Amino acid sequence: MRTAYKCRAYPDPEQAAVFSRTFGCVRLVWNKTLTERHTAYHQRGQKTSYKQTDAALTGWKKTEDLAFLSEVSSVPLQQTLRHQHAAFANFFAGRAKYPRFKNRNSRQTAHYTRSAFRMNNGELSMAKTATPLRFVWSFDDVEVSTLNPTMVVISRDPDGRWYVTFAIDTDAPDPIDEAGHAIGVDLGIKDFAVTSDGERIANPRHLERKARNLARCQRGSMNRRKAKTKVARAHRKVRNARTDFLHRTSTNLVRRADTIVIEDLAVTNMVKNRRLARVISDAGWGEFRRQLEYKAERAGRTLVVIDRWYPSSKTCSVCGYLLAELSLSTRHWTCPGCRTRHDRDINAAKNIVAAGRAVARQTPGDACGAGVRRQGSSLPQPALKQETRAVRRPA
Repeated sequence: MRTAYKCRAYPDPEQAAVFSRTFGCVRLVWNKTLTERHTAYHQRGQKTSYKQTDAALTGWKKTEDLAFLSEVSSVPLQQTLRHQHAAFANFFAGRAKYPRFKNRNSRQTAHYTRSAFRMNNGELSMAKTATPLRFVWSFDDVEVSTLNPTMVVISRDPDGRWYVTFAIDTDAPDPIDEAGHAIGVDLGIKDFAVTSDGERIANPRHLERKARNLARCQRGSMNRRKAKTKVARAHRKVRNARTDFLHRTSTNLVRRADTIVIEDLAVTNMVKNRRLARVISDAGWGEFRRQLEYKAERAGRTLVVIDRWYPSSKTCSVCGYLLAELSLSTRHWTCPGCRTRHDRDINAAKNIVAAGRAVARQTPGDACGAGVRRQGSSLPQPALKQETRAVRRPA
């Protein structure tokens, strides 16, 4: 299992200059390779292999204009070619968008494999640098002197902060004790999440609270660089606060329940609504699902993802009556079948966990159209195309 530890780094001026040159070379190799790959495919109908890009890089280093590529470590440049090859593989498989060009104002990274760094007694020495890189280790449960990383990533954020990330291969952790509980989670905007237990998790709206710090200046103005740094710093604080909130929330859910059920929300389509795009992006639903997936796998929990079209809000969780219509502005409704008064979100969460239990009883990974049975005169529609993100407990 791959684990990563990200720490603040404090390079000296010489190291900062070496890493900055490496970032520039990485960016150039990525953009030039992307241009030539795009040209070969659209003008000549030819696909470009990794071997061809590797040979092209070797040829560039021999030219007078690009001879400076030999002044930095070759490992990050080779890794850039591998990453672009993987990016195109994901694009053609429908898992990602078309790779984009890199620019100098975004986050800069350089990936080093074992041949380009040395880790000795907690000291990290990088290729093309004379002294060890100073970093702050903040993980009390891991001894830095015992680290044996397979890859080291040096990065610099737009606000100027440096980081070093250690990628380490570790054994899978033991599953945590069973909780004997299943929980459904209904994600929203007013409340970030409402659970089938009746708990409401407030939406902190991190970006809205920091919006006043996102200053703007005219292009070419003397204060534009200062404003860009200020904006980058504000976004970094928003990003860190959002990540911390999502980690705390997802960890709490994984510890509380053996089975966690969520809806398969189409976040990419939802952010096309201009009025809601900003608040939906600020909520971080996609990152929340990603964290639930890997944390459930590590803890031996089961994550069930039900179909987004399942009418969880319009179905009575007591008798199964299905409403014909339910507007978004209606937050409470009374069931015509059993006269139960429902809170829209809590009722949806209860239906989600019921659908998840039905899927969890099936074979893990089976994406069949299993129905969710209810008692009553009006039965709910089946949760079609249900997916199971299940991890079996080891025997």
